[in-house]
Amino acid sequence: MLLIVALIALCAISEAKIVCTTSVLASIIEDLTGEKCEVIASPTVCPAHYDIKPSDVEKVRKADIIICHGFEPWVNELVKASGKNITVIKVLGPWNTPKLLRDKYVKIANELKKLGYDVKLEKCLESINKTEKYLKEFAEKHGFVNTPVICMQWQKGFVEFLGFKILATYPPPEMISAKKYEEIVEKGKGAKLVIDNLQSGTELGKKIAKEIGAVEVALSNFPTDGNVTSMMIENAEKLAKALEEGKAEKKTPGFEIVITICSVGMALALRKLR
Repeated sequence: MLLIVALIALCAISEAKIVCTTSVLASIIEDLTGEKCEVIASPTVCPAHYDIKPSDVEKVRKADIIICHGFEPWVNELVKASGKNITVIKVLGPWNTPKLLRDKYVKIANELKKLGYDVKLEKCLESINKTEKYLKEFAEKHGFVNTPVICMQWQKGFVEFLGFKILATYPPPEMISAKKYEEIVEKGKGAKLVIDNLQSGTELGKKIAKEIGAVEVALSNFPTDGNVTSMMIENAEKLAKALEEGKAEKKTPGFEIVITICSVGMALALRKLR
């Protein structure tokens, strides 16, 4: 009799419906279980500033578990609005380097096992290891190592992992004073790129890039399609393209013509003086 009760309980747990606050968490669960997972916040906006909608309340109402990062201020409000006693699992900390991402897969896999899920953890970790090797080789091939840059602080870990030399970092735009802006520009002189965090906005990065003569490029911390490893590869490709654009701008025909005209003009002026 006890065995039957235990089996019934296990079946009930294994059928627990999960909803995630972000595409990062949902992609990890999908990789581990092969099952699609509901996502609340759009990957194009910062989850900390996301405005919940009535449809989000309905998603939570249909779920048994909500998995979040812990920095979303609206989770408790959402759970309360659903009127349901739902379990909240927090997966704390950043995820934008292979090492940090492996930690997240292990943490979530352990939580899923408690819920009765079979997980493909070893296969997922192997995929992250392959991505790490590929990114290191890509960074070397495209000249990332020791290239000076400025970056938004949420991208610092990934940018450092790729070998860039970070001259300065900056927080979200709403946290920057005029004095702080001047400090960033002063420290960042000589940077080839200004690396934005897409979900935090790009206007500030573009302004800094224009002031110091660098190329602005926006990376994402939340996958819009695929998982986090595919997002990392896309981000690396964006960085390589931005560096190429920077080199191309310095070799523009117009720039060379101006130099040539100036040189000819100076030669003529010197000839007249003689």
